[in-house]
Amino acid sequence: MKRCPRCNQTYTDDGLNFCLNDGELLAFTDEPPPTIFGDRPPEHEGETPTVLLDRARVTNQTNWPNAAPPVPWQPASPGVQSSGYVAAFPRSGDQTLPTISLILGVASVLMICCWGGLPLGAAALVTGFLGMRNADSDPTRYGGRGLAIAGMVLGIFSFVASFIYLIFALLAR
Repeated sequence: MKRCPRCNQTYTDDGLNFCLNDGELLAFTDEPPPTIFGDRPPEHEGETPTVLLDRARVTNQTNWPNAAPPVPWQPASPGVQSSGYVAAFPRSGDQTLPTISLILGVASVLMICCWGGLPLGAAALVTGFLGMRNADSDPTRYGGRGLAIAGMVLGIFSFVASFIYLIFALLAR
């Protein structure tokens, strides 16, 4: 415990070196901390509650020593042991390539009859493969494995269907 020699304010925080009221260098004391008798409810509405602290009546709590602000939650870095707290909604990784693959796959299915299924299906297949490979190699950074698989399936379907449509169109001539 530390005490300010100028204002006799006592502090229980051993990391504090200067008085919060007047800036005086704090000195160590062997006395026990002061007894706090408790908060007295306000007698009238709007009145600040009073506290008996070291035989002095304190009507506002600004003379109390400052406590450290609460530490906000921060996700643990890889390789650092976490405190056991799990976020309700974990952050997902980058899903750009799988999303593009799914969009290209849907567009290729819609364009099977207009010869758009071949290039769009091939593009959906390639971007889906790259997105799935990224998600498999580094799951902490990349996500969207399901989107990539869906884009690849749609791309393969539209590519094969467009190819069959092309063969029937050439044979019908």
